[in-house]
Amino acid sequence: MNVLVINAGSSSVKYQLYNMNDESVLAKGRVERIGLDSAILTHEPEGKSEVREVSEILEHTTAIKKVLDMLVHREFGVLHSIKEIDAVGHRVVHGGEFFSTSVLVTEEVKKKIKHLFDLAPLHNPAHMLGINAVEANMGDVPQVVVFDTAFHQSMPPEAYMYAIPKIWYSKHKVRRYGFHGTSHQYVSERASRFLNKPLDSLKIVSAHIGNGASCAAILNGKSIDTSMGLTPLEGMMMGTRSGDLDPAVVTFAMGKEDLTLNEVNSMLNKHSGLQAISGLSSDMREITEAMDEGDKNAKLAFDMYAYRVRKYIGAYAAALNGIDILIFTAGVGENSVILRKAVCDGLTYLGVELDDHRNETGRGIEKRISSDSSAVDVLVIPTNEEWMIARDTYELVMM
Repeated sequence: MNVLVINAGSSSVKYQLYNMNDESVLAKGRVERIGLDSAILTHEPEGKSEVREVSEILEHTTAIKKVLDMLVHREFGVLHSIKEIDAVGHRVVHGGEFFSTSVLVTEEVKKKIKHLFDLAPLHNPAHMLGINAVEANMGDVPQVVVFDTAFHQSMPPEAYMYAIPKIWYSKHKVRRYGFHGTSHQYVSERASRFLNKPLDSLKIVSAHIGNGASCAAILNGKSIDTSMGLTPLEGMMMGTRSGDLDPAVVTFAMGKEDLTLNEVNSMLNKHSGLQAISGLSSDMREITEAMDEGDKNAKLAFDMYAYRVRKYIGAYAAALNGIDILIFTAGVGENSVILRKAVCDGLTYLGVELDDHRNETGRGIEKRISSDSSAVDVLVIPTNEEWMIARDTYELVMM
């Protein structure tokens, strides 16, 4: 069985094609700059050279058609016919309170996704474009939607409610939803297998640290709290997002700088975080390089970032009443040796003891980086959200 995984953005489409019989990736790629006459399709077929094509792609239906044509291309393709694609799985950022699991696409499901456009105006409309584009190109092929928020629907009310007038929740569903749920679920399951310990008996803190960052407290396989909130802006400091701040900062800044709502929203989402403090970059690699060269702003940005990661881990250890496993994942979590050390060196009160040699060796693989005497197993688990989407799609279609 072959499953095509789609992640549609407002001007992009990312894709991976899986053979579920042996869990292999047959091809992957992306379409960028949709809406322009200079859109770029990059196609990476397994065992063949990468292909890059520039052409006019004005909307998502054409983008998906280009992807499908490439998958069956005589020279660069990996399939003989589009009919060899048995199902399509989509990433959808926001499932609200409607969805606590992945579901098959129906007209009712599409209505609910549209109903959530206000909660995810940058993401859900784009995901719907992807769903409609697949329908236009592939007819009635089964489609599945996998929600970033679904894993966190197990949070109790004391974790997801905000201390604001309750009418905001009853009328507008203003509450904590959390994101990166597919990643947190994947790495927690992998950690259980890696250590050969039952997931339903573990207290896990998962730190998904990339350009976007979130932390999750996972008790017996279920999320009980997570750092992102109504939107992905809340929580830890990120590449270009501020993370937590006093809400009064928003109205104060708007008054002092005469900012519009859109301007302050852009400031907090696109011009804050590592980029704002360092004055240099949102990329942790560039931050650490500059820090090593004596850049004080880069050092401050790094210290703030590491401090806030460490603070959330401590908070979630408290929420769990202890911690068995700490997981680092995503771009920074998987690759930044210095960040992991800075975080773990401040968690000795929890019984965390890092093994420096393990921490510094073996990139891109599942590994334990804690010492044998550490009271907490500290793991690096490369995330694989696309595989989770493919797995859920396969399981739902085969039911």
